[in-house]
Amino acid sequence: GIVGVFGYGGGVIGRYCDQPQQFPGVAHFHTVRVSQPGGKYYTTKYLKDICDLWERRGSGLTNMHGSTGDIVFIGTTTPQLEEIFWELTHNLNQDLGGSGSNLRTPADCIGSSRCEYACYDTQALCYAMTMDYQDELHRPAFPYKFKFKFDGCPNCCVASIARSDMSFIGTWKDDIRIDQKAVQAYIGCELKPNAGAHSGRDWGKFDIAKEVLDLCPTKCM
Repeated sequence: GIVGVFGYGGGVIGRYCDQPQQFPGVAHFHTVRVSQPGGKYYTTKYLKDICDLWERRGSGLTNMHGSTGDIVFIGTTTPQLEEIFWELTHNLNQDLGGSGSNLRTPADCIGSSRCEYACYDTQALCYAMTMDYQDELHRPAFPYKFKFKFDGCPNCCVASIARSDMSFIGTWKDDIRIDQKAVQAYIGCELKPNAGAHSGRDWGKFDIAKEVLDLCPTKCM
């Protein structure tokens, strides 16, 4: 790109105003992409620290998160870029994300860390791929951007199909297992649909064939 940090070709998107004399406050307004943690898990201390950093070194405007998945810092000047990079890597143990014609920062869903639907460890695979492709992430060598995204199941919570070039989606590979007692309890309203989130709404009698079985894409149930 036209501007960046030493040794990296990605992570910073140069933004300049074409009338800097008229608008000196936004003569430079660079965007910095910061690699998000796996599953987008944050501590409150970390969020406070990155916000404090951006208040000192930038405009204070953030985007949590961009389509790529990164934490996006919006608006800073060229002299601040190396300072931001130093503080991120030395004080926050944090790396820049991808930008430009390179591998963009891989993103994943929360996976098996919290979700019962996950069919594989999305965070472990995302971390492994991120480590393996560091050079492609930081030093653009492609004719266009390229994205990995990791969904633990076909619910596609990080929209890997819509928002990536290589989509990883967990699928069940064993025989389908059905707890028939739980099914009967659900039909008989002993178990509250959606953990009670739909209480007070009347959509008529529950039709398991129409609402569950017929919606199975492989007709396995």
